[in-house]
Amino acid sequence: MISLQELEELYDAYVDTFRGGDGVLPPMMRLKREHTGHVVANARAIAAGEGFDGVTARVCEAAALLHDTGRYEQLRRYNTFRDSDSVDHAVFSRDIVVEKGWLDTCIGAGAQGSEDMPHSAADIRNAILVAVLVHNRRDVPDNLDPLTSAAVHTVRDADKLDIFRVLEHQISTTDWRHDCQAFWNLPVFAPPSPAVLDAIRADRPVDYQNIKTLADFVLIQVGWMICGLRYPTSRRLCAERGHLEFRRSFLHRLTDDPSVDELCAKADTFRT
Repeated sequence: MISLQELEELYDAYVDTFRGGDGVLPPMMRLKREHTGHVVANARAIAAGEGFDGVTARVCEAAALLHDTGRYEQLRRYNTFRDSDSVDHAVFSRDIVVEKGWLDTCIGAGAQGSEDMPHSAADIRNAILVAVLVHNRRDVPDNLDPLTSAAVHTVRDADKLDIFRVLEHQISTTDWRHDCQAFWNLPVFAPPSPAVLDAIRADRPVDYQNIKTLADFVLIQVGWMICGLRYPTSRRLCAERGHLEFRRSFLHRLTDDPSVDELCAKADTFRT
């Protein structure tokens, strides 16, 4: 079995190394640690809602905790969270977790594989590392074993659910009309791009190279609601939190393109 308490202590001790002389994390790193806490809570809710067994639930929670480990060093080294301008943060995260040896420390020697404990320490370690590695990819590898599949899809869903929250917080608390840095400095009052609309209509992930406007940035999240959430629990949480309604209303402030209502109506059919 994996010790989640010990893993979190090791993780937070690492994050503490990024604190300044006043003992405070830089603001963007603080937001990233808060994001991680929400992703962990989402992963826990998904595991409970889907009825995962105890080992699977703990593996999902551990992977959620570690999924953005590389973000802190990425920001310190490159002064950006944009992977295209620095490094693939998922690969960076996986490599740091391996280098630190946290999983070797926190996965109990008793996890050797048996009738009572069907997953070996190697199974658990692999599932967590794969979930960290692929959490930001457009496509998930085929033929994953059940434990790894659960960890991968739980972390991906849990991450998206909190990205919904982060966008709403950013819009509600900042002057997004004039300071659009958090949204890649994209043009604000502009229609969505045809390539983005075509991908969402076809239930395909959006190629980030095609994101040209703030409406595109928001619509990719509508696309996630259509084909990007794996579990019914994730879709239920999305509906309960009003994420689609927020995006529909906000998109109407950005553009009068009729595609907004078309795609939001499509997303509405995938609520549960």
